[in-house]
Amino acid sequence: MTITITAFERSPDGGKGLARDMRVRWALEEAGLSYDVRLLSFKAMREPAHLALQPFGQIPTYEEGDLVLFESGAIIFHIAERNAGLLPRDVNARARAITWMFAALNTVEPPIVDRSIARFLEGDKSWYEERLAMIDKNISKRLGELSRSLGDDDWLDGAFSAGDLLMISVLQRIKSSGILDEYPNLSAYVARGEARPAYQRAFADQLAVFKAASTG
Repeated sequence: MTITITAFERSPDGGKGLARDMRVRWALEEAGLSYDVRLLSFKAMREPAHLALQPFGQIPTYEEGDLVLFESGAIIFHIAERNAGLLPRDVNARARAITWMFAALNTVEPPIVDRSIARFLEGDKSWYEERLAMIDKNISKRLGELSRSLGDDDWLDGAFSAGDLLMISVLQRIKSSGILDEYPNLSAYVARGEARPAYQRAFADQLAVFKAASTG
């Protein structure tokens, strides 16, 4: 059955691969699965046809036959469970990889998202600098903990897994802030993920969409 995902028609990230459809594209490439992409405008994301698939009006969604999924973490978990390459076969190692998936989304990502929201919505407020310092302190705390856990290893727990895919996707969102540079092992970790052929294919595909929208 054909897999179809949704993505921004004009991604607000400027083609940098930070939109959440990029995570799903990467997972599909790692699993060797072909897929179609349905591009949506911001207007279309609020219309009934899309809200029937994604009740919160976001991207990405995932359609495969009668199955419809939303939330990038859930989609990646579905892909990883049914295809080799993203979760270990060993039961305990598999459970640990899933734990890292949750850690990426529930522990590391929230303060990073808070930073983005503060920049866009509170940048002109008198309290912005104080709030940003507090957010950055929270981010640094999480990065320090993650850095100690990773140590000198290539990946979080043995071989590359969906846990690494999601963690790297989360860390990419703060590359431009300079905070990640304070943790050389995490910077190298992100670079290893970005060097994977599956990532490169996924990035090229989403960038092509952005370039087409910019010149169209």
